This record gives sequence, structure tokens and C-alpha cells, in this order.
Amino acid sequence: MNRYIRAVNQSINKRSNYLVIFLLMLAGESIFLLPFVIPRIFRPTLMTALELDNTQLGNCFSVYGICALFSYFLGGFITDLVAPRKLMALALLLTGMGGLYMTTYPSYEGLLVLYGYWGVTTILLFWAAMIKAARIWGKEDNQGKAFGFLEAGRGAVAASIGFIGALLFAYLLAEGGDNQSLEEIRSAYNSVVLFASIFVLFVAFLVYFLLRVDAVNEDDVGDKKNPLSDYWMVLKNPAVFLLMIIILTAYVGYKSTDFIAQYANEVLGYSDAKSAQVGAIFLYLRPVTAVLIGIAADRMSANLWMKIGFIGAIIGASLFTFGVTSYNLYYDFIFSTVLLGMAIFGIRALYFALLKEGKIPIALTGLAVSLISVIGYLPDIFMGPLTGYFLDEYPGEQGFKMVFGFLMISSIIGLLASYLFHKTANSAKN
Repeated sequence: MNRYIRAVNQSINKRSNYLVIFLLMLAGESIFLLPFVIPRIFRPTLMTALELDNTQLGNCFSVYGICALFSYFLGGFITDLVAPRKLMALALLLTGMGGLYMTTYPSYEGLLVLYGYWGVTTILLFWAAMIKAARIWGKEDNQGKAFGFLEAGRGAVAASIGFIGALLFAYLLAEGGDNQSLEEIRSAYNSVVLFASIFVLFVAFLVYFLLRVDAVNEDDVGDKKNPLSDYWMVLKNPAVFLLMIIILTAYVGYKSTDFIAQYANEVLGYSDAKSAQVGAIFLYLRPVTAVLIGIAADRMSANLWMKIGFIGAIIGASLFTFGVTSYNLYYDFIFSTVLLGMAIFGIRALYFALLKEGKIPIALTGLAVSLISVIGYLPDIFMGPLTGYFLDEYPGEQGFKMVFGFLMISSIIGLLASYLFHKTANSAKN
């Protein structure tokens, strides 16, 4: 009888674990659908519909980054005081409501305010809570798998919603014939944004009622007396500073993937609908790469795969930088895009798995993630204006060469930081 009860309990716990990681995957990308995923896939259309140039859109991302900077700093304290389920559900609800405002065709100034609002809702209440929940789920021996699966699931959500959105957009435009007016383009894009907003609100409902990171002690999430006393413990760890550099350079790479669809549109001459489909299909590299890398990282050092990823990013970025991708309108572009995507998505899947190698306790995850993210996600502030300047001041392929050249240099710095992190981690063991 006792054996039967234990078997039933194990089965229930296993299903509960699957539900937790599924909800983390679903919520982890849904929160960024509106501010980032949809604009990444529909960048040319977004600029047309709202009559923006590259610099203005970059400024919106910069405002997001500035608000996110303060939110990263404060979010760590909140994460170590409140259960992840409550924070994540509220963040999704508020973010989805912002998407509903997006459907009113806001002015440039209104869009700046919206992106500042999203910088708070997506980061202050959500980011560190999600990372901590994933660390708890992965336990001590499966950190690579936890973050690999999380990134894979997030990638699958982004690709699936993006692909559905691209199909919906293409269908709505097809009804208007070959020459669409601005109003027809706006209406089709608006339908995609409305669909994404409703989806985000639905996920908020699921997270609040179904997510239980720890069914026994879900609300016992940290030291509620004096979280400030843990600052020194985190800051005196040299791995924290190297992780800041690794994530910063890796995030430059991730932000650079925003321009794949636009590159196809402006350099290779793809239509708005076809370039959106290229952007959506590109996102499917993310889940495939993340699953493979996550499993491999638990068998070998996550940092080893991090270094391999940076080498791949250097090679992929150099192919764009030196114009190899424009020699052939298909094969060179596809090869370079796949190489760059797998390298960047592989890096992205692993950088928080390095928290374990850096000897950062799970109890201090919220604080550590908030401090690391303040520096690591600075590209949210400077990448938008910088790349907007490149593309507006140097139209055509030359501007894109400058964007990917910056990525190549950043990846070289990231490779060096990964090497130093490896040395630091090994010396800490000894």
C-alpha cells in the first residue's frame, strides 16, 4: 500500500514539474511578445504603420531600457520577498493591457511612454522571478537543462505566435490585393497586435491559477528581514562581474537578430509579408538550439559551450559584416543566418546556468540576477539609438554591415570574458 502511495505521489510530482516548466516557457516569452517579438518580425511594417524611422523606433527601445535598468535593480528585492506566481501573473496582466493601448495607433510620444511602461511591467515584476523559479525547478544538478528547456520553450512560443501572426498578416493583406494602402497595412498589423495582447492576458490567467514553483513552500521565497545585508556576499564574487560582461555582449547579439527580417526586406528585396515570414522562421532556431545546448551543458561545462557559441557568433557576424550574405540571394544568406542564430540562441540559453558555476546560492538568485542584469541588459538602452543611427545615416547594406560589425567586436569581448570566467570558477574550486 505504501509503495502504491509513493508511486502515485511520484507521478503527481512529475506531472506537476512538467506543468511548472511549461508555464515558465509560456509566460517567459509571452511577456516580451508585445515590446519585442512582434516588432522584431514586423519591423518594416511597424515603421510604416506608425510612420516611424529607425532612429525613432530605436529611441522607443532606449526608453524601455532606461526604465528596465531601474526595474532590474529593484526587482531583485521584490523577487526575494514575494512568490513568483503572483509577480509574474501581475506583470503579464499589465503588459497585455499595454498592448491594447498599442491598437489605438499611438503617436511617437505615446509610443515612448508605452515602452517606458513596458520596461517596468516586464522587468520589475517578472524577470528575476522567472529566473529564480527556473533555478528552483532545475535543482542542483540540472541547471543547464532548466535554462535550456526554458529558453527552448520561450523560443517555441515566440516562433509559433510570430508565425501565426505572420500568416494572419499575410492573409489580411491578401484580401486587399497587390497595392495596399496605409490604412490596410495598419489594420492588418493592428489585428496581429490585438491577437498577441489577448494571448498575453490569457497566459496571465494560467500563471496565477496554475503555477506552483514549490507546492510545499511557494511563499517561502527568501530572507524577508534584511535583503540589503546580502549585497556584499554577491558583489564580492568576481564571477558576478564577468557574468555582467558575458550577458552584455550576448545580449548585443540577441538585439542584433532584430534586423534579420529588415535585412531581407531592404538588402535582398523581400516583400513585407515574406520578410516577416523569414523573421518568424528564424525564431524556430531558438528552441531547437536551446534544447540541444541545455542537455549538452549538463554533461560538459556550460562555459565551454558558451565559448563555442561566441566563436560561432564571431564567424556569423563577420559574414554579414564583409558582405558575404549579399553575394547570393539565398544560400549565403541562409547559411549565415542559421550559423548566427544558433550561436546567439545557444549563448542565450546558458548564461544564467552559469550562476551555479559562479557559486551563487539559489537563495540570493533574485539579488544576483538584478545586479547582473543592470549591466548585462544595457543594450536595451544603447542598441536602439546606435543601430538606428547606423541604418538611417548609412542607408542600404552599408548600415547593416556596421550593425553586424559591432556584433562581431562585441562577441570577441564576450569570448574573452568567458575564458576569464572559466579561470575564475576553477580557482574558486581550488
